[in-house]
Amino acid sequence: MATDVPALPDDPETLKAMLLAERARSERLAQIIKELQRHRFGCRAESLPEDQLLLALEEVEHALSEAEAITDAEVGSNGTTKKDTKRRVNRGALPEHLPRVETIVDVEDKTCRCCGGALHPIGEDKAERLDVIPAQFRVLVVRRPKYACRACEEVVVQAPAPARVIEGGLPTEATVAHVLVGKYADHQPLYRQAQIYARQGIQLDRSTLADWVGRAAWLLRPIRDRLFEVLKTSEKLFADETTAPVLDPGRGTTKTGQLWAYARDDRPWAGEAPPGVVYVYAPDRKAERPMTHLGGFRGILQVDGYAGYRPLAEKGAIRLALCWAHVRRKFYELAAAGSAPIADEALRRIAEIYHVETSIRGKPAEERRAARAEKSRTLVESLKTWFDEQIGRISGKSRLAEAIRYALTRWKGLTLFLDDGRVEMDNNTVERSIRPLALTRKNALFAGSDGGADHWAVVASLIETCKLAGVEPQAYLTDVLTRIVADHPNSRIDELLPWAYATPTPVAAVV
Repeated sequence: MATDVPALPDDPETLKAMLLAERARSERLAQIIKELQRHRFGCRAESLPEDQLLLALEEVEHALSEAEAITDAEVGSNGTTKKDTKRRVNRGALPEHLPRVETIVDVEDKTCRCCGGALHPIGEDKAERLDVIPAQFRVLVVRRPKYACRACEEVVVQAPAPARVIEGGLPTEATVAHVLVGKYADHQPLYRQAQIYARQGIQLDRSTLADWVGRAAWLLRPIRDRLFEVLKTSEKLFADETTAPVLDPGRGTTKTGQLWAYARDDRPWAGEAPPGVVYVYAPDRKAERPMTHLGGFRGILQVDGYAGYRPLAEKGAIRLALCWAHVRRKFYELAAAGSAPIADEALRRIAEIYHVETSIRGKPAEERRAARAEKSRTLVESLKTWFDEQIGRISGKSRLAEAIRYALTRWKGLTLFLDDGRVEMDNNTVERSIRPLALTRKNALFAGSDGGADHWAVVASLIETCKLAGVEPQAYLTDVLTRIVADHPNSRIDELLPWAYATPTPVAAVV
């Protein structure tokens, strides 16, 4: 069947222009197809995550250990002396805080085989092995005797019942904390936790566990809110957001909410403020959300290229620092999809700037600013000039042009780090805080309601801040819930923030 072909002009110059336009369009579409193929079938990260790489190495180590065990058994059965082999062992001693259970392996006969005299001790060999006691449940029984007066029949005296985190419920504060850590730190959905408990003969319905989580989140909410208030007094914050699928019963499917993350980490510039992160749930990604969340904050906000943050800077109280990792990622996608000399050159130039950052990480802010003025500024200005030259040589509709324009239109925010040593080159700090949310989302698939997503934000804020501060989340949540139930005064709520439980350690740079 014949198709209608639009009439073409006779003018050669017009035809040439049309050909060039179609060629540019074809190249752009081909580039998009390559990116989609890589996204669908290829590796999305530039390198394998360490955990994923170790999964593959584990199988190799299993096989090597089995081969060594077989060899050792054969050597022992032949009665020959076992050769000293270099074994794969962990360096260093076991932690001192672990309890020690000592066993003495002594000789039965302490008389000399030569003369029959008594042997005396001259030393000992000591070896430590790591043992584990599987997690086990126990029942705490609280008895409250009643007393009555023989003369007064109506008088009955009894001590009041201790307060519980779940009024009239079964769990202790430690049990509730265990469920919270399992769900939000170890990313185990409640139905999986119920299966684990069932193996020990404890039948707990998923809905029961969900009720515990909801009640605990309600008690912990004031601490999360206070944590956010403290973070908003900082000189600089990071911000990012990620999707949170939420069940929408009215439609029988899920809707897409947002978990907004606001983080502080001053360790890269030797700041003294402890690190922390707060998550806030919102049903959408509108620009008004961060404006509401960050009310009262004055300082530098480091973000990605999302336009929803721009209204924050229009009022003048907030300066936006933008992310070089997002700029670099666009060129990496072009280079990974096929031959792209210009994208390769852009990656090389950006790598030079990052090399300077590596050498000054953990240094004071003023020292970082001086180093950037000496080394980085020339590299950045040269990159800007090079971008301007390239944009005039390539098709304006190409993906490469889009990547260059992405950088040029955000140049002010991208170069703020040159004038302020507190600013990082990228937003990776808060993106690392987003990853645990992604793991929970992957395993749980969706939150059951907006309220459930809000509980997620509350508990995850405290758990992830514990991780940043070097605090063990289980012990922290157990103690905090216990103190809340015991009517801890609200005027001393700062004593319940995660970093109040941290052991003082020297400030370390984040690598």
